[in-house]
Amino acid sequence: MPATATPATARLLPGAPVAEAVLAETAASVAALRERGVTPSLATILVGDDDASAGYIRIKQRQAADLGFASPHEHLPATATQDDLHRAIDRFNADPAVHGLLVQYPVPGHLDYDAALQTIDPDKDVDGMHPLNMGRLAVGLPGPLPCTPAGIEALLAYHEIPVSGREVVILGRGATLGRPLAMLLAQKRPTANAAVTVVHTGVPDWDRYTRRADILVAAAGVPGIVRPEHVRPGAVVVGAGVRYAGRRLLPDVDEACAEVAGAITPRVGGVGPTTVAMLFRNAVRAAERASGIRA
Repeated sequence: MPATATPATARLLPGAPVAEAVLAETAASVAALRERGVTPSLATILVGDDDASAGYIRIKQRQAADLGFASPHEHLPATATQDDLHRAIDRFNADPAVHGLLVQYPVPGHLDYDAALQTIDPDKDVDGMHPLNMGRLAVGLPGPLPCTPAGIEALLAYHEIPVSGREVVILGRGATLGRPLAMLLAQKRPTANAAVTVVHTGVPDWDRYTRRADILVAAAGVPGIVRPEHVRPGAVVVGAGVRYAGRRLLPDVDEACAEVAGAITPRVGGVGPTTVAMLFRNAVRAAERASGIRA
């Protein structure tokens, strides 16, 4: 009786070892700064009492302590006005001891997060999302990179996934992920230099593009949108888009895609850890620039 064939399983591309490598480099940079009398500082602002947001702030503060960062924090009430938020940002902007700053997203609905983002000193913008920094990325100038796109590039490089000259298709055109990732992976660099196509759910036959990709990045924020029939056999699949139902994570990539892909990020622990690591890389580089160590 013939043996029953078992489905192929893709090689997993975990983010944890990538993050550990980046954080180890960051810790060495922190130690070098402290030897010069400079303590890197990452300031955070939280508006309101959302449990998940407060949890994310605690994670960042613990990581900051582990790396040797100072981590000043301001917690504004949910009733804070736009002016209250801007004043808090201005205080950190004006403090030379603060090298990096982030406003935890989301903010209460009556506040304009984009307006707050534009108030942050671009050189302290550790999320890499200030319009000036997005412009720097577009023309290839040095500056803080958006954390999730930078983490994806680092993840592919760490796992020795060839990118240069290959076709990358990004499903999703969002300002925080799809668009900056396309710019990043198209740049002339050994870990980039790809032929990049950005497609989105407004294109009725978007799967025509994803099925030809050497590397497919799902960044639509639509749970389960990428299924096995949308993936070219043997392709690399990076799940970057997620939504939450309460505390339950709902990824863009259906788990069955592992039976078709050659390599794939895990449902949990893929891009997430690399995003946090890149935040601290941006912060230590901001401290180096402020101290005259980095151009």
